[in-house]
Amino acid sequence: MLKNKKKYLNFALLFEIMKTKLIKTIGVLTSGGDAPGMNAAIRAVVRTGLSFGLEVYGVYRGYNGLIENDMIKMESKSVGNIIQRGGTILKTARSKEFMTKEGRQSAYENLKARGIEGLVIIGGDGSFKGANIFSSEFNIPCIGIPGTIDKDMAGTDFTIGFDTAINTAVSAIDKIRDTADAHNRLFIVEVMGRDAGYIALYSGIATGAENILIPENKTNISRLIQDLSNKEKRQKAVNLIVVAEGDEYGGANNVAETLRASMLTTEIKVCILGHIQRGGSPSCLDRIIASRMGFHAVECLIFGFSNLMVGIVNNEMCFTPFEKAVKETQTISRDWFKLIKRLTR
Repeated sequence: MLKNKKKYLNFALLFEIMKTKLIKTIGVLTSGGDAPGMNAAIRAVVRTGLSFGLEVYGVYRGYNGLIENDMIKMESKSVGNIIQRGGTILKTARSKEFMTKEGRQSAYENLKARGIEGLVIIGGDGSFKGANIFSSEFNIPCIGIPGTIDKDMAGTDFTIGFDTAINTAVSAIDKIRDTADAHNRLFIVEVMGRDAGYIALYSGIATGAENILIPENKTNISRLIQDLSNKEKRQKAVNLIVVAEGDEYGGANNVAETLRASMLTTEIKVCILGHIQRGGSPSCLDRIIASRMGFHAVECLIFGFSNLMVGIVNNEMCFTPFEKAVKETQTISRDWFKLIKRLTR
């Protein structure tokens, strides 16, 4: 991990390096699942690159755009009025063809023809794995910006889209709680998180959920049933369970079936929030971190760095090699589980 790069990065040095014309043209793409704030990152990359005299190309539909030569030269006005928009103006996709050597060869030939000498990849671990292989094969410097609502990347406290996603989930769960209270029902709310439970963890704590089920913590279903039975006996009016889709019981519907079979008399309802969590205008935090990361991604390319993910740790910029970022994930501290245990009573 490269720490404290800012100690030797300054504008005077940047312009001195620019005089040597180490890099003239860069491309930016969004890959994998969309996340609110990706547009803010695109905007930052484009305008930072242009401010240093670079040509900047936008690549449509992720790695598919590289293979199919679907790119456009971008100007400052190309990214006007997009910082507040969800989704990504460059579109996104998961490319099976890029997983092949032939696909990557086509991508390289298209970049070479346009004179593109470096790439900024906005996406998650799968996108960075592809960038790492591509860079090693063809010596194209690639810098990654973590854009994923799951917050599951090592080397950064934040990923673009997470803050917006949890605020969307919190807003929805608060409304569900009103209905649960009115009807004395048990609601099981499923949020996104196939491999990581951060959305469930944060939104569950923030909404006062009585139980939170996440992939990182083994679910004791017997204890859960006993806990709900005790609450039923003392006529607790509202019960709310937030479960990540990747929980070992397979999400909200499977949990509901298990609880109904336990002879609980409380009416059980399931609500799956789904892709609503991916959309919407990005929060202030997501716009800020996307802008910071986009700016520093371009700096990295100008200074000749490659195969790094730009992150933020303790509010400082942090730079993690792709290999480390994709092999490791953020681990949930045991303190979180202690907090859940004490508050979900």
